[in-house]
This record gives sequence, C-alpha cells and structure tokens, in this order.
Amino acid sequence: MDALIYTLMSGAERGLRAQQIHANNLANLETGGFRADLELATSRAVDTGYGYDARHMSQLQANSVASREGVLRATGQDLDVAIAGQGYFAVQYGEGEAYTRAGHFVVDQDGQLTLDGRAVLGDGGPIVLPQFSKVQIASDGVISVQAPGQQEMQQVDKLRLVKPDADQVTKNPAGLIVARNGQPFAGDETVTVRSGHLEGSNVSAVEEMIAVMNLTREFEIQMKLYKATDAMAEGGNRLVGG
Repeated sequence: MDALIYTLMSGAERGLRAQQIHANNLANLETGGFRADLELATSRAVDTGYGYDARHMSQLQANSVASREGVLRATGQDLDVAIAGQGYFAVQYGEGEAYTRAGHFVVDQDGQLTLDGRAVLGDGGPIVLPQFSKVQIASDGVISVQAPGQQEMQQVDKLRLVKPDADQVTKNPAGLIVARNGQPFAGDETVTVRSGHLEGSNVSAVEEMIAVMNLTREFEIQMKLYKATDAMAEGGNRLVGG
C-alpha cells in the first residue's frame, strides 16, 4: 500500500514541476530567440534502509532544450541578426561564455557590441567596433564597417558561431545556453546568419496548452487513486481489527 502512495506522490510532484516548465515556456512565447524547455523525467529509488527495494519516485528536471528553429522576422536593422539553421551566438558570461539565438545587438558608448548588456564574442574575444557610418554583417558572421568619410567597407571582426548537438547543451540560471560539461564549444564555420532579421521563440502555444491539459487529467487520475488507496487502507484496518 505504501509503495502505491509513493508512486502517487511522486507522480503528483512530477506533474507540478512539469506545469511550471510549460508555464515558463508560455510566458516566453514572444521572447526573441527563446529555446523551449523540455521535460526529462527519471526514476529514483527511495532509500528505506532495509527490506525489498519496492519504492521509487520520479525526478523531473528541465535541463533539455528544444532545438527546432523559431520563425524569422525581417526588421531591416543592420545590427539585428538571426541564425539560419542550427547554431548559436556566443556572449560573455562571467569568466566564461554562454550561447543564445537572440540577435538584437547594440553598440554601447565604448563601441562594444552587446546583447542584453553582455559582450558579444568574436574570434578574438569581445567585439569592439570603431566609429562607423555603416555596418554590415555577412552570412558567415564577418562584420565590416564604413568609417566616416570613407567609401570602402573594412572587415573588423567575425562573430563567434557554434553548433553543438542538442544533447550537449542545457540552460544556466540566466536562461542562456551553456555546455553540460562546462567547457566552451569550438567555433563552427558552417553556421550562417541573416542580417536584418530576428528569430522568435521556438515555443508552440498549441503544444504547450495540450501538455498542460494532459497534466491536469493525470492529476485528476492521481487524486482518484489516492481515494481508492485510502478506501483499501480502511478496509484492511477493519479486517485486522475484526
């Protein structure tokens, strides 16, 4: 009987955490470059210290990221860039680096290319642009600028682009993509970008709502099983008590 209670309790907890994952996905439906979190449930044995190992609980972690692409939207802005296909931009995060699909770049007062206040990384580290009257970002990530009073475009740096496998990445507390092993990914020359575009989130509102409804039905079934378990326990007590 108690093994069934463990199963129901862990199932209800898994449902609660799964609801939080899908709610967070829906809340970021309009967040540019957002990658949807996926549920990853595993079983964990409950250490009772003795007897037969019959009690297990589910353990849910939102550490898997959906890799499908979001919808591209044309903006016409030179510093708006979207990844075409698979891949990520690299940004500075603490002493290391993290990755993102968001590409609404901004040049700060010191000429540094930033994304949400974080330095965008190039082949040689944080990208710093000289004064310019025009800027272009090619499909391979090469950044060229036209200095004031000049006619020709000059290459100044290249975006650091990576393309890890889906099972190699997870999210950090800031919501950025990082490597599971904590090591930076190598650059990938096959990643291409589209200037003048931004990518939306890859969250599907329909899929998220269906998942939420399924979790609600599962919770209702678990509550019915709780009641059935309680009734069986009462029946057992009556038999024992005569």
